[in-house]
Amino acid sequence: MIYPRRAFEGMGRGMGVASSKDGGSQLVELLRGAAEVLREDELKDRLAAGRPLVVKAGFDPTAPDLHLGHTVLINKMRQFQALGHEVVFLIGDFTGMIGDPSGRNATRPPLTPEEVATNAATYQEQIFRILDPDRTRIEFNSRWMNKLDAAGVVRLAGQHTVARMLERDDFRKRYAEGRPIAIHEFLYPLVQGYDSVVLRADVELGGTDQKFNLLVGRQLQQSAGQPPQVVLTMPLLEGLDGVNKMSKSLGNYVGITEPPAEMFGKLMSVSDELMWRYFELLSARPLAEITALRDAVAAGRNPRDVKFELALEMVSRFHGSAAAAAAQDAFVRRFRDGALPDEIPECEIGVSSGQLGLAQLLRDAGLASSSSEAQRLIRQGAVKVDGTRVQDPALQLAAGTRATFQVGRRRFARVTLVEKK
Repeated sequence: MIYPRRAFEGMGRGMGVASSKDGGSQLVELLRGAAEVLREDELKDRLAAGRPLVVKAGFDPTAPDLHLGHTVLINKMRQFQALGHEVVFLIGDFTGMIGDPSGRNATRPPLTPEEVATNAATYQEQIFRILDPDRTRIEFNSRWMNKLDAAGVVRLAGQHTVARMLERDDFRKRYAEGRPIAIHEFLYPLVQGYDSVVLRADVELGGTDQKFNLLVGRQLQQSAGQPPQVVLTMPLLEGLDGVNKMSKSLGNYVGITEPPAEMFGKLMSVSDELMWRYFELLSARPLAEITALRDAVAAGRNPRDVKFELALEMVSRFHGSAAAAAAQDAFVRRFRDGALPDEIPECEIGVSSGQLGLAQLLRDAGLASSSSEAQRLIRQGAVKVDGTRVQDPALQLAAGTRATFQVGRRRFARVTLVEKK
């Protein structure tokens, strides 16, 4: 799939394309939003050398869609691209079948080869909404790992000790609490580090939870006689709840392929305080502009109006400015004027006993993930039927009913109940 040039135009400009290519000017820009760099002096020296650096970031295809949390790293990759460096988007199709133990208090179930292949295919389509396809190198670590025989794996395992592995917080805590640690989990950081050896990476990007794995890469490169990669970690983006890391499994995410109106509405739902975190880690605006927006809010400007600017920027990046403007217009009409969306999904649901419970209807219509969640939403007052709030989880609806059902602010469905024959 080829994405229009607008998908990545302006990313470098806002994130700060250097007017000169000296190491110092690039360093200031590349450290924007970074949590930590190891080591800064090494990065400065490599930038000053004037050659394109090999910048690696790995993504295990654990879910079929990328969300804004993933784009924190991808934005940084795009910034390196804009400064003339070579970006390697590494899809961990081999490591995905091990399961990243980072931050886990239990062994992560490994993905099947079929799941990995399906998810990896969608990643390749989605990353070019940010990265320049002409300047991106996509790699799969199965290319070299599938060729590594048992003796090679043993040699790789011999380059690290159990004591060093237990320095990791998650491993140390699990060991102290008597929780199982599978042997294959120790292989994960070794394989990730070996990826850096194969790719001869100058820089590896990762979230703060990946620091241990990234440092293993430095160690293995030194053992292989290579200059150790610079490690640059980025903060983990909080999800819509403002507490947990953005995650599809937690339902607190904004997917980059979601419809414009859905993406716009989700971004408008973030708290006023979290909005600034999103500006810092996701926006292409210069930091000076973000500071000016903060000052304006402190002086009395409505934070909702500033949040409009954030939502417009994000939706424009992934869907274009026209779609973003339409999403904003729909949002304003729906929530300020009480209007319904222009397009509401329609469906028919069969009824076998003459009537159907509201909770089951919401589940079958895709407005709730389960009947129990639907019952909870009904009790919380989050459900409306034809604009009227309903809070009776036991409500039954008769065959022949046709109504518009709304859950929360953004989920709608127009449902017709038909008698099963």
